[in-house]
Amino acid sequence: MSSSNFNPQAKTFYRPIDAALRWCNLIRYEAQIVKAAWSCPEKLWSLFPQWPCLQANTDKIYDAVRNGELPYGSFGISVPMGTPVELTLLTVRHSDLRLWMQVYHPDQRPDFLFESNGDPRDKISLGVYFALQAERDALLQERDALQRQLQDVEADLQALGLEQESLKTLVKTQGQLSDRSEHTYLQIIGALVNTVLDVSPAGKPLSVFKNQSAIVDAVTARHNDIPGLSKRTLDKKLAAANRTLKKTT
Repeated sequence: MSSSNFNPQAKTFYRPIDAALRWCNLIRYEAQIVKAAWSCPEKLWSLFPQWPCLQANTDKIYDAVRNGELPYGSFGISVPMGTPVELTLLTVRHSDLRLWMQVYHPDQRPDFLFESNGDPRDKISLGVYFALQAERDALLQERDALQRQLQDVEADLQALGLEQESLKTLVKTQGQLSDRSEHTYLQIIGALVNTVLDVSPAGKPLSVFKNQSAIVDAVTARHNDIPGLSKRTLDKKLAAANRTLKKTT
């Protein structure tokens, strides 16, 4: 930055309260705000009721950090997203904060991030902003859908595990399974596998598993220490379950 463009409010990195008070144009009260916020950062509303934007903007920055929108660090040193950092030590870089402001608050151009005579190319058009927002929303929806699928898969795997436990208990109590009982259990297992690998009426997969081998790999990875759940045994049993189910459908 040349001397003609020097910005006395700008810093290399900021604590959220540093950025928030600058965003609110309260730089002249910086010492007073920082001193109070250091001991009671959660009480900005009550400490400075005359400046409601102070708490609001601080919350926006913390929210952006929590949701992966704004990179952060500790004492100005960047850390990977998701790394735990004490709130009193958390910082955001000037360049990251500026980019976040352009994307998520394009109508805001606080002086500490944008010089009054800044390059018009720094501005982001509403079209680009809405396109980025739509892309972010689509990714969040895809993430939520995947999480729901994984929960369904875990429930299916748990059901398979419970079925296996029922078989083991029955063998212990009754010795040998009757042909009828084994046939019934094979039908149940085959139906569970087919359900896991099926698709919805809209054509969407009901789970993240693409085939039977993927199910076997997941079971052996999660329960590799349980006797009888080897890949060879599971392949054999699931194949038998499929044959049994096909004979009755």
